[in-house]
Amino acid sequence: MTLLTHLVYALAYLIAGISAGAALWALRPEADPLVAWLAGALVVLAGALVHDVVTRLERESKAARRIARLSDRVEELAHLLEQRPASDHGAAPESSARYDAVMQEVKLLQSLVARLTERRAPRPPAPSSDPGGTPGGARRPAATPSPAPQPAPPAAAPMDDAAVLEAVRDALKADRIDVYLQPIVSLPQRKHRFYEVFSRVRSADGQQIMPDRYLDIAEREGLIATIDNLQLVRCVQLIRETERRQHAIGFFANISAATLADAEFMRQFLNMMAQNHALVPKLVFELSQHALSVGGAVTMGILSQLARLGFRFSMDQVTDLGIDLDRLLRHEFRCIKLDRALVLDPANAERIRELRRRCAAEGIDLIVEKIETENQLVEVLDTGFDFGQGYLFGEPRLSRKPE
Repeated sequence: MTLLTHLVYALAYLIAGISAGAALWALRPEADPLVAWLAGALVVLAGALVHDVVTRLERESKAARRIARLSDRVEELAHLLEQRPASDHGAAPESSARYDAVMQEVKLLQSLVARLTERRAPRPPAPSSDPGGTPGGARRPAATPSPAPQPAPPAAAPMDDAAVLEAVRDALKADRIDVYLQPIVSLPQRKHRFYEVFSRVRSADGQQIMPDRYLDIAEREGLIATIDNLQLVRCVQLIRETERRQHAIGFFANISAATLADAEFMRQFLNMMAQNHALVPKLVFELSQHALSVGGAVTMGILSQLARLGFRFSMDQVTDLGIDLDRLLRHEFRCIKLDRALVLDPANAERIRELRRRCAAEGIDLIVEKIETENQLVEVLDTGFDFGQGYLFGEPRLSRKPE
């Protein structure tokens, strides 16, 4: 109600009071004039009371409307906050999506470390597919011997198997499984297209324990899946880090039969990836030829489930060039890694040419590993391969911890 409206109302009941007093005096001239004026005053007072009641009711109505609007706004904000995680997942902003992903990684890492105390009983060693004793053929040492210089590990006395096992367990608990990256490049441009992820154990005194020393022991003690699992989580963190920097690059990560058979880890890992589905195409799982040949229906069934979620695969440690490409394609294998010595062996020349022709037709990339010198690169380029890996293009380097 405006000031003018209040003045009009006040003027109205003043006039009404004066009029009432004057009318009463005119109608009853014999009466005491004071009665007429009291009657007019009562009319003015009644008008003032009505004016005050109307004003209060209007103020209360305005206040009620404001409270209702504020309540609606609060409910709207509460609804938006409740819906924010879902909408954030669709729009992939930094805050909520990153928080959810980090929390899932923390829970996953906690569950992995908690298993270490449950796996103390010795296990029989798995069959080895290569002279180097790589367990189950599922993994291989992080790097091959190379003329390229490498940092010398701190001097330390040789560790026996028991000491290595204890160092591995301690490193898992203390988060000293270091992740190393080695580039995979396009040829002949030598442009980095992928990185392969390796893991190395670091003891409490800083000594590096290389894979060819701890893999057999970890396999016997049931720790190999935990090491693989931690490596996969670190790999996802690295992929997210490159996403934040807008680097269009993929990562190859070894996955063993033990990891595929770890139902609890795979469930948690897939839940984590569901929150980061945009990262799935950048992660390539790598399995050995031996693991695929002995894995059977169970392993291939798990791979099929992963493929339906968008994951892609690579086969490495190839020793038999009689590769069933149709089987690989059915399970979304898009890369095959070949050892340089296997590729350049004159006895394999015809089979290599046929494999290259078929892979090119089917859209499978061939990567030649262990290219160490310029002369070796020239020989590989003469065979027409498009991707290479080896110390010539970069040795495995320690990745920094994701922020």
